[in-house]
Amino acid sequence: MHTDTSPTLLITGGAGFIGSHLTTELLQHGYRVRILDNLSPQVHGPERQRPGHLDRRAEVFVGDIRDPHRVEEALDGVDAVIHLAAVVGERSSMYRIEKYMSVNTTGTAVLLEALLDHPVERLVVASSSAVYGEGLYSSYNGAIFQNVRRSPAQTARGDWEPRSPDGEVIYPLPTPETKEVAPQSIYAVSKYDQEEMCRMIGEAYGIPTTVLRLFSVYGPHQGYANPYSGMLAEYASRLLQGLPVRLFEDGYQQRDFVSVYDVARAFRLALETPRAAGGTFNIGSGRPYTFRTAADMLAAIIRRQDLAPEVTGACRVGEIRHCIADISRAREVLGYAPKVPLEAGLLELAAWVEAEILERRKVPSPLNVPVPSRLHV
Repeated sequence: MHTDTSPTLLITGGAGFIGSHLTTELLQHGYRVRILDNLSPQVHGPERQRPGHLDRRAEVFVGDIRDPHRVEEALDGVDAVIHLAAVVGERSSMYRIEKYMSVNTTGTAVLLEALLDHPVERLVVASSSAVYGEGLYSSYNGAIFQNVRRSPAQTARGDWEPRSPDGEVIYPLPTPETKEVAPQSIYAVSKYDQEEMCRMIGEAYGIPTTVLRLFSVYGPHQGYANPYSGMLAEYASRLLQGLPVRLFEDGYQQRDFVSVYDVARAFRLALETPRAAGGTFNIGSGRPYTFRTAADMLAAIIRRQDLAPEVTGACRVGEIRHCIADISRAREVLGYAPKVPLEAGLLELAAWVEAEILERRKVPSPLNVPVPSRLHV
């Protein structure tokens, strides 16, 4: 329980998927939480209501991150800021270019200008593994490849795996923070803008700043009905409605799926760890899974193994093949250790998606996916 002397934190974008879980994490550890969120209709529905699952103890300021006056009001009396506000989704950024650059880049600029008049003790910024583009790769003989790209001609002929300049298939390695960035979408460009702007202003004005590069986050309250949300919630939704999972390319792309509970804990650790100031940290599980494996795991949980995945053989603009987190720096500096295994996290995700679907239909549960107890311990 917080006291009058508890630090007050501002979470921009705090009413969203990650922000709502982070709010709970921080309140449970004695912080006061204020949220600035525009309650976007895309995320929160046309009524733009405060989400019911958001902890009622959090103070919510409704406003746009690009509105200087509202940002200044939200910063009044704040001790630290966690900057989550952003439009998300790599593929949609490739045709909604102005929107992404306006909210993500210009919005961050507005926040940073406001911080010049409202100095804070810490700034923690949510970035993305998307800034890497493809992850780190190696050849059979141990040669390392930093900046790998698949050409449209290569993917058009169904040649999915990245290759070296001499045509050899190369293999993914865990990607450290030292890997050079190589954004392959407008979203990724905007997230790297956020990183660099916050790092630069933090150094210039003495605001200790930490960047967290989040990998593929999943968990309850993710927008499964939203086409720009995470793929695992979408997979669960399709299976629960008797539809096959749609896999792009051949389905053997690898990602690092990390529970939102572990991500929320990582943000708190970044706030509380003095050595984190000035650092950039990967936040993932450290374990690779293919899309096919994740889909199969969900099909087993939902008891729909009869629904074979639909493999489209299509490659989407801005899509990468493999990216897996090297989380050794976060382990060493932050004391971060992921606690939620994918199997347990998918069980809770499937139960939540089913409950949401049934709430809309107002019918009894035919599948009876068991709901586990709280996973973040």
